Amino acid sequence: MADHDDHADHEHHPHGGDEGRVTSPMQEFTTGQVGIGFVVLLVGLAVTFGLPLLF
Repeated sequence: MADHDDHADHEHHPHGGDEGRVTSPMQEFTTGQVGIGFVVLLVGLAVTFGLPLLF
């Protein structure tokens, strides 16, 4: 197994530049965004299942 030195890793991947960064699961979303997502879901389902049933 290879030895891993923490100091060498920090040299290649500095952590100082991403202090204000927030990943998606941590971000809050509004009720309006949920509504838009639900409408997109309905349109997608209509296209996926509704169009083939019509033809």
